[in-house]
Amino acid sequence: MKNISVIGAGTMGNGIAHVFAQNGFTVALIDVQIAQLEKAMATISKNLDRQVTKGIITEEQKVHTLQHITTYSSITEGVANAELVVEAATENTDLKLNIFRQIDEAAPASAVLASNTSSISITKIAAVTRRPEMVIGMHFMNPVPVMKLVEIINGYATRASVTETIVAITQQLGKVPCVVNDYPGFIANKILMPMLNEAIYSLYEGIAGVEEIDTIMKLGMAHPMGPLQLADFIGLDVCLSILNVLYNGFGNTKYAPCPLLVNMVTAGKLGVKSGEGFYNYAAGSKDLVVSARFK
Repeated sequence: MKNISVIGAGTMGNGIAHVFAQNGFTVALIDVQIAQLEKAMATISKNLDRQVTKGIITEEQKVHTLQHITTYSSITEGVANAELVVEAATENTDLKLNIFRQIDEAAPASAVLASNTSSISITKIAAVTRRPEMVIGMHFMNPVPVMKLVEIINGYATRASVTETIVAITQQLGKVPCVVNDYPGFIANKILMPMLNEAIYSLYEGIAGVEEIDTIMKLGMAHPMGPLQLADFIGLDVCLSILNVLYNGFGNTKYAPCPLLVNMVTAGKLGVKSGEGFYNYAAGSKDLVVSARFK
């Protein structure tokens, strides 16, 4: 496989396009919003500049990487020659199902269809296509150019040869593949999200403050980032969405989202992306400042 199509030019999509192109793949980056495509290419260029500065790549490699990416605002055109399609749209079930219907119609019959979903059932996604055996999860971690893990999720019907191919491609990207089965949250978020939710419950119940909770987990458990800061980084709306998938999928109250998280998302306090969550995020500032709501 050399021709890769990436659908969605947001944070995850542009990162996925970046790593494929940097490793010699020909990439079609697709988004219906032209402004988002322009922003994505600017972000990729900036991230490549950072790699040049750190001596990770050369200026020539940066140029070659950018030359390997072509942008499209049409799914039909963007996947016409794809051997692998990686969907990296917003974590919304209806949106992803609609995209996979379109991909299935437009992509070559031999193309593997992958989703970067962090929680939505691969089996459910595969069921809207005519090739469920060719559908698989390829869950990259954020930031994609830096993080080594790719969680590979087998749907109920995923063919073993497809899994083997995706494992091999993941290794070509310099990533570490871990194959799991298709149950709510897979492994990464089945374990991570209850921890973040418990941290939010601890704040909600008044057991400790934002800084105390994060400091205990950083210094006591050697986590590079505290759970509340990490929730802000992921996006509180994304955390809520994944917890709802876990709660609805397992029917177990241990996955029930904390009411504080629900209220914050309802109020539009989504973390880094909105400028405020458990912390405030002033433009250009790297200092962590606890939101006034929690002082």
